[in-house]
Amino acid sequence: MTYEANTPEEYIEQLPEDRKQAVQKIRAVIKKNLPKGFEEGINYKMLGFYVPHSKFPEGYHCDPKLPLPFINLASQKNSVNLYHMGIYAKKELLDWFVKEYTKYCKYKLDMGKSCIRFKKMDDIPFDLIGELASKMTVNEWINTYNSAIKK
Repeated sequence: MTYEANTPEEYIEQLPEDRKQAVQKIRAVIKKNLPKGFEEGINYKMLGFYVPHSKFPEGYHCDPKLPLPFINLASQKNSVNLYHMGIYAKKELLDWFVKEYTKYCKYKLDMGKSCIRFKKMDDIPFDLIGELASKMTVNEWINTYNSAIKK
């Protein structure tokens, strides 16, 4: 599902009613816990938290006009998806998240390389998402990203 929005508020306004509350709560938890320096906006037609060009002028290697993505949040057809690039790039963070997930949720983890899918809105681990959002600073993300790209 794709939403045409210029702001996070416009994005959320377009969501089906059963998804709005979950997305708003995930967004609030990320904003509360994300280290300083990341910015929020619409990125890839989703809610995005990214490193602005003012901190990383090179931008994203796939399209340097775009800021360096870090976390995206989207309502898809069958789930609310959280995309966390740090999990994709840093195995220790992925291992930590997978281990912790079982402490917070009764359902099996549904995950791709950087995508965590939540199909049951009443089983979203908001506290775990907050902790995950806090685990990497802007500078750590830039260094991790550069290390992976410049191999």
